[in-house]
Amino acid sequence: MINQIAHVCISSLDLDATQRFYCEGLGFRKVFDFKRDGNLVGYYLGVTENTFVEVFRADEIDPKAKSPVKHFCLEVDSIDAVSRHLTETGYEVTDKKLGADESYQAWVTDPSGVRIEFHEYTAKSFQFTGEDCILG
Repeated sequence: MINQIAHVCISSLDLDATQRFYCEGLGFRKVFDFKRDGNLVGYYLGVTENTFVEVFRADEIDPKAKSPVKHFCLEVDSIDAVSRHLTETGYEVTDKKLGADESYQAWVTDPSGVRIEFHEYTAKSFQFTGEDCILG
């Protein structure tokens, strides 16, 4: 019934810095802009052909929604390659570690404070084995 995540919507304190991070840092592509009264208030970024991140200037977001996005996770083939690229582009990435779910993970924070987790699955990843993940 559900095929995939369509998009994640985040707020941005600085649209230019956010676009640079996602497009130059992570390789997303800008798909279209959101404009109000001729002014840029946000945009849609393509992650894959049918998966997107929707970005709005912080003052365009419902002020009652303090932080609706805790983090989002992107599956990657190689955390080492992603980390190296982001570091070379000027961003700080945590060290790669094996998570409790037997998947490798690393983290980065975008310019507006949204945390992004990178997942690199292993043959033992609970996402594939179906085992319960017991947290300490």
